[in-house]
Amino acid sequence: MRGTLIEGFTVSHNSFGHLFRFTTWGESHGPAIGCVIDGCPPRIALSEADIQPFLDKRRPGTSKYVTQRQELDRVKILSGVFEGQTTGTPISLMIENIDQRSKDYSEIKRRYRPGHADMTYDAKYGIRDYRGGGRSSARETANRVAAGAIARKVLGPEIEIFGGVVQIGPHKLETDQRDWAAAQSNPLWCPDAQSAQIWQDYLDAIRKDGNSVGAVIEVRAKGVPAGWGAPVYGKLDSDLGAAMMSINAAKGVEIGTGFEAANFTGVENADEMRKGPDGRPMFLNNHAGGILGGISNGDEIVVRVAIKPTSSMLTPLKSIDADGEELEVRTKGRHDPCVGIRGVPVAKAMLACVLADHKLRHRGQMG
Repeated sequence: MRGTLIEGFTVSHNSFGHLFRFTTWGESHGPAIGCVIDGCPPRIALSEADIQPFLDKRRPGTSKYVTQRQELDRVKILSGVFEGQTTGTPISLMIENIDQRSKDYSEIKRRYRPGHADMTYDAKYGIRDYRGGGRSSARETANRVAAGAIARKVLGPEIEIFGGVVQIGPHKLETDQRDWAAAQSNPLWCPDAQSAQIWQDYLDAIRKDGNSVGAVIEVRAKGVPAGWGAPVYGKLDSDLGAAMMSINAAKGVEIGTGFEAANFTGVENADEMRKGPDGRPMFLNNHAGGILGGISNGDEIVVRVAIKPTSSMLTPLKSIDADGEELEVRTKGRHDPCVGIRGVPVAKAMLACVLADHKLRHRGQMG
């Protein structure tokens, strides 16, 4: 039976995390979306103004390179905060949907869009919300960004989370090109001002052609102390992998050097150490991405996520309908030519949520 308990676990799969845990709800074209964050410690200063700036960076309609759906994404705190502080009880957040155009999707009510979850939703549930993808829409990620804002409050100011897009289509940045501050100053989250203009010209052509393109996002966390995570089933990197792969359109995750490590020898891949100025270990490289044996080593956490091209396109594609009839599908509506762009705030939020969870888990185990 759907939604019941099996060996102590719910099978609805709408929650993420352990001690810092959030549950999201809502659909792309429903009246609202939202989330409930459980496990946030009490007496942390929190208001809607702490959450809104992060939502503003993710919201649609901010440039011609993202969907033109106009959503203000104004968050409302419904519970868990009293007199400007968290109470230790569940924090409920709501974001109203104000710019749905469900009629754009009436033609694909029974048609399966290639690259989408239409067919798999029918196979699993026997029913699907075809309006913008319903629950499978990237609209759901606004909830994660809101949860990530609260996770940052749990982490505190000593942990800095940043990142950007390091590849769009065939255009890839080299490591020495990356200026993370520059990623804040262009609509593509590109950490290289010169490359940002090349990417914009490239995306203009992709968009006018009715096509889309993929991207690679890189997110980092500085200031994470050594010791978070566990060596077997609570690995920090395995939780990060699960978090990133839960993001819409994610198809691959790397920690540190990732797949490139297969090209190295052991000597090349080893992160040699020296005594740092503060007396703690200092790493001469960071191929491990800040994690060894599932446990943070005190260096920067480095995670990359491969995002596939947006599946909703104006270009007609071969498919079938719910009755098995062959046809061509063309998706109307307002869609991102590269969904990886708005994926940056989402990936940063998921990194924050995993780290906040591991901070509380480490404190619970080690005191």
